Amino acid sequence: MPGDVERKDQLLWSFTARQLVILSVTGLVLYAVWSALAPTVSPLVLLAATMPVAAASFVVAVGRRDGVSLDAWLLAAIRHRRSPRRLVPAGEPIAPPPVWADSGRDEEPPAPLRLPSRGVGPDGLIDLGSDGSTALVAASTVAFGLRSAGEQNGLVAGFGRWLNSLDGPVQILVRAERVDLTTVGDRIHAHAPGLPHPALEEAAVSHVAFLDGLAAERELLRRQVTIAVRDQRSPGHAVHRAGEAVRALAACEVTAQVLDPYETAAAVASCLEPDAPPAPAGLAPAGAVIHHLRTEVAPR
Repeated sequence: MPGDVERKDQLLWSFTARQLVILSVTGLVLYAVWSALAPTVSPLVLLAATMPVAAASFVVAVGRRDGVSLDAWLLAAIRHRRSPRRLVPAGEPIAPPPVWADSGRDEEPPAPLRLPSRGVGPDGLIDLGSDGSTALVAASTVAFGLRSAGEQNGLVAGFGRWLNSLDGPVQILVRAERVDLTTVGDRIHAHAPGLPHPALEEAAVSHVAFLDGLAAERELLRRQVTIAVRDQRSPGHAVHRAGEAVRALAACEVTAQVLDPYETAAAVASCLEPDAPPAPAGLAPAGAVIHHLRTEVAPR
């Protein structure tokens, strides 16, 4: 398998189609300008004026920055420059504030925030509209460095079999999250007096002190691995492919599970705001219908 599978085909003189279009258009424009001004302008003046344009066109055609072609990077920069700076979640254009609420400063009005997802369905899938749907799979990590050479080869082979079986886009997101040991320490400290032996209580209190010192001296992090399986055919295909990923990763000693609607909503919210505290468990996702169970007791 080639190392750079996204590399464009080279058509002529190691130039891709995109590079040939940029250079050809620039050459035709410069030739038209030269033909129109040649009778009245000195050739040296025309050469001095067209050389910077030709050099800039060549740099834009062959240059790259951050792994992106320079023309695409410039278009993205122009698009970013022209896009609104303040975005708020709204489903319709935002009306400007009234005159009496004007602060006197020339501020740009906010614009609606357009997210790629439309919401989380009752089956836990992220609705992407015309781009299909995505299922999220939470996966554990493997202590690869502590395994023998044979075990490492087996893990790599199993992971390679899963990658070779993919027939659609899959994204693996590895994040480092801060770990708060305060809740664990408080729980151990609260249950320590109920232990059957004073030595166990002393050990529990000592362990709480160790956890507090560890949290004070170091920044504790944990790895969170999330696999996004996207499919454009139907929601059922996305669920099926997510289940296949869980079964294939089990052969690599990776514990994985498909996230339910609540866990999917929490995972998306944590990606949008990583520093926010985790949402309480059991909250319904946005747009979900909540059914209340009402019990009536007949009077005696």
